[in-house]
Amino acid sequence: MNSDSGNPSHEHMPNGDPNSEAAESGVTAGEEVVSGVDFTGEDTPVEVGQEPLAPTKAEPIDVRHAPVQGDHESEDDASEDDDDVVAGPKQKGIFRETFTVVLTALVLSVLVRTFLVQAFYVPSGSMENTLMTNDRSVVSKISTRVTGVNRQNVIVFHDPSTWLGDIPQPNPYNTVVGRVLQVVGIVPANSGNDLVKRVIGVGGDTVECCDAAGHIIVNGKPLLNETYIKSGSRTDQVKFKVLVPEGSVFVMGDNRGNSQDSRFHLNLHQGMVPMKDVVGRVVVKIWPFDRIGGIER
Repeated sequence: MNSDSGNPSHEHMPNGDPNSEAAESGVTAGEEVVSGVDFTGEDTPVEVGQEPLAPTKAEPIDVRHAPVQGDHESEDDASEDDDDVVAGPKQKGIFRETFTVVLTALVLSVLVRTFLVQAFYVPSGSMENTLMTNDRSVVSKISTRVTGVNRQNVIVFHDPSTWLGDIPQPNPYNTVVGRVLQVVGIVPANSGNDLVKRVIGVGGDTVECCDAAGHIIVNGKPLLNETYIKSGSRTDQVKFKVLVPEGSVFVMGDNRGNSQDSRFHLNLHQGMVPMKDVVGRVVVKIWPFDRIGGIER
């Protein structure tokens, strides 16, 4: 029988007249009607000899490729494991780069300190008011090598003999860490064996004290432009006349009344400072901030 799934209240019952059924069904006598079931569940007429339509089945799901929660979690775990694997080399690379940068900076600092410039601090008042006690200054080494030392330059030099006596000047950085920082140039250097003075005579000059007004005389001419001398300070404490040999300089402090300079060491090579002991020329004050500036020649 044919069933209408869309209207279950209507049934077509056979009345015993084949022609009548054939007319109603739209087929001629002699043809047999069979029913096939389509995917909608309705009866579908097919001719004899045709294969009945098989019911449509849902496509099977390949569980091998179906995303499940466990797969996502395992992927996240794998991603985290990958990050851990990559993090190690990255950290090592950062450490290596940092070490390289620090080492390069230290090497450059030592090279600059050795050949170009170096910071010093002033431990005494012999150069007042040009340099005050505990001032920090920068000394140019390269300029001394290129242009030499000229009159009125302020220079730093190693003690040429025993100017400082047996008691060295105090060094605030006289610790293990302080000495290392001095070597690399991070803090000002003062080994307790360095002095700072102003050049009055260079090789070939004749220097003597003094004219009637108390001025130093160089090559027969009084120095009238010594504006750097501390106010109220006299120069004529010691009478002398010396010839500066080549390769040496004659020096004095700007605070003439409180400076143990060449005048007071005439018994030691006539107070001369060999050029080999000259560290360099003071070019600028860098500390304290309110005194930052150049040095008067």
